[in-house]
Amino acid sequence: MVSKQKEKKLVDLFEKWSGETAQRIIALPRSGSDREYYRIVGIEKRAIAAYNPDKKENQAFVSFSRHFGSENLPVPKIYAVREEEDVYLLQDLGDTTLYSFLLEQRINNDFPDKLMVTYKKVLSWLVKFQVKGGKGLDFTKCHPRDSFDLQSMKWDMHYFKYYFLKLAQIPFNEQLLEDDFETFAHFLLEADRDYFLYRDFQSRNIMLIDNEPFFIDYQGGRKGALQYDLASLLYDAKADIPADTRKQLLLHYIDELQKEIEVDTDKFTSFYWGYVYIRIMQALGAYGFRGFYERKEHFLQSIPFAINNLEYLLNNVELPVKLPVLTDAFHRLIKSGKLRKIADTGKQLTVRVNSFSFKRGIPVDESGHGGGFVFDCRAVENPGRYEEFSELTGKDNKVKEFLDAEKSMTRFLKDSFKLVDRSVENYLERGFTHLMISFGCTGGRHRSVYAAEKLMQYLRKKYNVRIMLRHREEEFLFG
Repeated sequence: MVSKQKEKKLVDLFEKWSGETAQRIIALPRSGSDREYYRIVGIEKRAIAAYNPDKKENQAFVSFSRHFGSENLPVPKIYAVREEEDVYLLQDLGDTTLYSFLLEQRINNDFPDKLMVTYKKVLSWLVKFQVKGGKGLDFTKCHPRDSFDLQSMKWDMHYFKYYFLKLAQIPFNEQLLEDDFETFAHFLLEADRDYFLYRDFQSRNIMLIDNEPFFIDYQGGRKGALQYDLASLLYDAKADIPADTRKQLLLHYIDELQKEIEVDTDKFTSFYWGYVYIRIMQALGAYGFRGFYERKEHFLQSIPFAINNLEYLLNNVELPVKLPVLTDAFHRLIKSGKLRKIADTGKQLTVRVNSFSFKRGIPVDESGHGGGFVFDCRAVENPGRYEEFSELTGKDNKVKEFLDAEKSMTRFLKDSFKLVDRSVENYLERGFTHLMISFGCTGGRHRSVYAAEKLMQYLRKKYNVRIMLRHREEEFLFG
């Protein structure tokens, strides 16, 4: 839900830029940051409006976008900025991310040719961003640092230590682990680091329009090694790219890089594996912070994929530096029964069932997967119109008896459940892990709550799925 004050800021900016009246404002799913994005649709024009109270981060994004645009790199156009109000307006690149495209194209563990072609395009553009995009870029706008230096590496390593190893209860000797961190960081610093480092180059930050890639969320960029962004994409946890495919994509990237600069392949690859490790450590720190600490369940679902990546590295890669305590922590991590239990959960289909009021907007899919169903219960007779039910909800027996007897509700649920059945069965067959289904009504207390409860009971009886039920307006009313 957009607050009235924030909505006014965003709408004012859109209407001044477009010369049109805003017809709709739609909140987009939140990711791991505190930034908020909204799609605003006018009569003919549309844009993405961003709100972010971090002014330095906004300045970095706007500055980088304008520079990349001047170099004909595919990034969103900046339409308007109100720096003092923490809002800006940018080009709407649609809803198809590289990650959603990957899920659409893949069946089981294969990696079809169409997907390979797209990933190769992305890597060809990455080289251009790193080499061409880094020239003439104002690195003084970088936030929070202008280089992926020793301090940045230690921040990532400590993020991994405190928010993953400790919260996952993996034992280690703190001083000896710090010694390994020091050794590892100094090894990584030997790589050439005079290029643009995107920092979060992963499949959800790449948009596709007619199979052509566009790039977003580079506000954390800085100077750094070429290998880091390559590792970020190829070892993007939930993308789960097969090992042989990674090798082909690595060779393609090196071929593209050699068109721009001279490359010592063996030296490049040696540092590449080190940056794969530190990127996985950074990602696990984020999953631990967002999942274990903030209890955002969908971040935990990435942990099993990261563990599998670590296991592959431990069995197939030997770094030129010795890191005995860190390596021991990695081995303990992949053998952890607790984390393997999360892995089992991550492979199971989770169905999120919501009830809500249309007055407060449709629930946002925080899993980041999108899709699913929104069912409108307002065509069913409303118990809330009757005084005897006004203070009750769809979980109370009197309301349930009323709606049990309502034929329009029976037909509504029968038709809705048929659609849900098709998606659940298809998702189970394809190994998908998230589906969201929401029921809305006027107040979000009677018909929608009743329907959501009925669907939960139905799914529990029929399928082996994990169900997360949320009655949003109860949270709003009762805290």
